[in-house]
Amino acid sequence: MRLDESEAWRRFRAARVARLATTGADGAPHVVPVTFAVSPPAEPAAVVIAVDHKPKTTTNLRRLRNIAATGRASILTDEYDEDWPRLWWVRLDGRARVLTDDAGRAAPITWLVAKYAQYQDNPPQGPVIRIEADTITGWAYAE
Repeated sequence: MRLDESEAWRRFRAARVARLATTGADGAPHVVPVTFAVSPPAEPAAVVIAVDHKPKTTTNLRRLRNIAATGRASILTDEYDEDWPRLWWVRLDGRARVLTDDAGRAAPITWLVAKYAQYQDNPPQGPVIRIEADTITGWAYAE
């Protein structure tokens, strides 16, 4: 069954990991797992993702290049269970940009630190991706 917007946001906010999908100027898709946080309810609906201290082979990340090229991204959260009535997914599509200045990164880093204990002693130092929601859609199993 299709989820209403408030239920989709509830599930999205509670999720611990998501998949970020971008495309480059050439149209080639790129999907990576990410940690993320959602802006507080009083602010415009946005999702933030930071380049953090987890090991990476390069700092010239394709996801950042793709966002610079297209200004768009999708992010998907989901729950899989062998007990299929527990299945659900939520996808957010929106305008994306990369924030590199301290002022633009400050609030998003605070939201990420509040969500993930792993960031409390070592907050992300890299760029922040901010996705402003155009649409949020979701589905949950229904008998």
